[in-house]
Amino acid sequence: MHTLHVDLGERSYPVYIGRDLLSDPALMGPHIHGYQVVVVSNDTVAPLFMDKLRTAVGERSLVTEVILPDGEAFKTLETLNGIFDHIMADRHSRTTTLIALGGGVVGDITGFAAACYQRGVNFIQVPTTLLAQVDSSVGGKTAVNHPQGKNMIGAFYQPQAVLIDTNTLQSLPPREFAAGLAEVVKYGLICDEPFYRWIQANAAKLLAREEAALAEAIERSCACKAAVVAADEREGGIRAILNLGHTFGHAIETAQGYGNWLHGEAVATGMLLALEMSARRGSIAAAEVDAFRELLVQMNLPVAQPADMSPAQFLDLMGRDKKVVDGRLRLVLLTAIGEAQIVDDAAEAEILALLESFPRGT
Repeated sequence: MHTLHVDLGERSYPVYIGRDLLSDPALMGPHIHGYQVVVVSNDTVAPLFMDKLRTAVGERSLVTEVILPDGEAFKTLETLNGIFDHIMADRHSRTTTLIALGGGVVGDITGFAAACYQRGVNFIQVPTTLLAQVDSSVGGKTAVNHPQGKNMIGAFYQPQAVLIDTNTLQSLPPREFAAGLAEVVKYGLICDEPFYRWIQANAAKLLAREEAALAEAIERSCACKAAVVAADEREGGIRAILNLGHTFGHAIETAQGYGNWLHGEAVATGMLLALEMSARRGSIAAAEVDAFRELLVQMNLPVAQPADMSPAQFLDLMGRDKKVVDGRLRLVLLTAIGEAQIVDDAAEAEILALLESFPRGT
């Protein structure tokens, strides 16, 4: 097992990474502060891992479960209110602990519930998908979606701990696993050029879910995320580089209907658009864009925008993104592989030209 620390002063917490951690009470117990525990999961993950998690929580706690339907389409205020209905019916107090057992949707909505219930209660992240393990479980971003925009209603609220059991990844369908790889690649692109080159060299091992390669990819991704979050917890500056490809990607997710494109799939295409834009500005070589496209193809990730999205629709949805500040759209672009910058000078004509020339799906 490896342990990373997210250094946020009194809100600091550990990230545990390793095999067979899910049922270890020695890891879970110290982070449960009260007698009552609510485990929030979904109807796909709960049958696979709930019994192991109950073993980790132990007999000293009163454990109840909230099982959500699976999918991004259910990351809504209505689903959030269902969690509140449960914990209020069972008379949970401020000492209760919420545990998120699942992927990014479960983690985000459970964290938001914990942030809101009685103005904030304890919660623990137990991510079971690659995307959640390397990205959404670390950093304290919690939210639900709105029909007009992804993650528009939420809060910054840090967990007590993140417990990453790499064994859970063997249960993922190939498409979900590939979507998680998109976020792994992101870290190499924005802050760790040697890691990006390692990913290029080890893509086949990652796709095959080789244990050593996966463990290294998860640890290096989490280390990058932890460092960025420690430097800028509430995204007032540098933390925004974690959004490489996300402004484009969120527009795709919103337009296509949440869940039809997986988050990692939309981000992959968004990152390709961002790299193409970076190359057009002369910041990176066109050959790097081509190599990145080949890497995405190797990882079974999309490299074309949706066929039914017009540039005008793209621009409209990007303009609604939460990263718009004072009416100015902020994008994350690369100055080099492993180095990112935040720009707010992209003209509408520049973005339109990019979208009009970018390949479309069939």
